[in-house]
Amino acid sequence: MSRPDVIVIGAGVIGLSTAIAAQKRGLQVVVLDREGPAAGASAGNAGAFAFTDILPLASPGILKKAPKWLLDPLGPLSVPPAYALQITPWMFRFWRACQPSRVAHSIAAQTSLMDLSKAELEPFLAATDTLSMLRKEGNLQVYESEAEFRASLPGWDARRNHGIEFQHLKADEMAAIQPGLASRFTLGTFTPGWYSIADPKLYTLALAEHFRSHGGVIEAADISALRAIPAGVEVAAADGKLRQSGKVVLAAGAFSHRIAKTLGERIPLETERGYNTTLPSEAFDLRTQITFGGHGFVVSKLSTGIRVGGTVELGGLELPANFRRSEALLQKARSFLTGLKPEGGVQWMGFRPSLPDSLPAIGQARVTPDVIYAFGHGHLGLTQSVGTARLVADLLTGQRSAIDLAPFSPQRF
Repeated sequence: MSRPDVIVIGAGVIGLSTAIAAQKRGLQVVVLDREGPAAGASAGNAGAFAFTDILPLASPGILKKAPKWLLDPLGPLSVPPAYALQITPWMFRFWRACQPSRVAHSIAAQTSLMDLSKAELEPFLAATDTLSMLRKEGNLQVYESEAEFRASLPGWDARRNHGIEFQHLKADEMAAIQPGLASRFTLGTFTPGWYSIADPKLYTLALAEHFRSHGGVIEAADISALRAIPAGVEVAAADGKLRQSGKVVLAAGAFSHRIAKTLGERIPLETERGYNTTLPSEAFDLRTQITFGGHGFVVSKLSTGIRVGGTVELGGLELPANFRRSEALLQKARSFLTGLKPEGGVQWMGFRPSLPDSLPAIGQARVTPDVIYAFGHGHLGLTQSVGTARLVADLLTGQRSAIDLAPFSPQRF
């Protein structure tokens, strides 16, 4: 294939979903990635299709919690001292995004993308022979006090206003859904519309195999720059190799802003460094995903084990991993879940690409409509992957967008 119709940069779940969607529109597609399919955040996430998670990280509530959290280097939200100065401009934009009017705007936009993603999900899974990997086991968010529960109610009211189903539960009702919760958790909320995938890495690899089996090409390439040319885009790799295509989709996750910068675009993308430990399947009798919101982590059941992970460490791409965070989460999970066996786990850290208002960048580059951005989904990349793929495929083929893309404009900052 000398000059494909589309080059997709990134072989994570966003990039591969987009490549498949474009392929199904009759386009010839090549995917380029530094390390190959499922090498980044798509491999180690919690495996959830969190369609009910419409509230942005940037909110008035987070401003109240953040000072306390930031004082704990192993807490739910942290900024390593070595990165504090560098992230200051992003934090200022984050603070501005916490204004109530902007939060309402973000919730409306997020809901539209969630609704599209949910509607597109099962047809996409069926078309890629991955429907058997889908699970519908819900999510249980637990609270340690009446005060913590009351503080969550405005968020649940926002979800109710957008048609999301949930049930508030007492301790005995929670135990019927998930035995083994520590007695400190007295109240909870169950959302049955929370789906998950058997294993996010295996799912992403299955997408790669489907793409290849239908004529798609995946190549290893560390992309360093993009350049608009007549009737297309030139893609430069770090090894000096040049490729051309009619259009390019930039879906390189946390590294995307570096490549966009070569087009003169400055997009305030930061990195939520997520940590987890995956335990053997027999570590605990887990029946639904459990969210410990006050501690910033979840416990989720995969076909390959029990995954304990989460939190937000805003630490960029270069600092070494701090696996004390994984260990702290595991110790908390051990005290929160009666009988959890913490032995035999595998630790992981991955980069989640995050924009200040919690909305992804989906749309055309400023300098050329032949480059389309699809990155910045934070911890919702898997959740919004199929909806994003639909939107990008529409842009590639000149179709009318299924939702209003203005809130997701890469140039909105």
